[in-house]
Amino acid sequence: MINYNEHDPPHFHARYARQKISVRIADGVVTGKFPARALAHVLEWWSLHRAELAEDWQLARQHMPLKPIEPLE
Repeated sequence: MINYNEHDPPHFHARYARQKISVRIADGVVTGKFPARALAHVLEWWSLHRAELAEDWQLARQHMPLKPIEPLE
């Protein structure tokens, strides 16, 4: 999830059960805690979609609709 009106640095949020993390788009630095397996999936997805995430971040800053990003299969 990327929220509109977010603060820098560019990042996205992920949830797993009741846990939440944020991941910096540029380098994958994680704030928060996830179970190891869930975190591995989020970081794999991040590594595959960094360019799309950066593009969506810019769209959000302009209050434009975000482009859907494919889930991890």
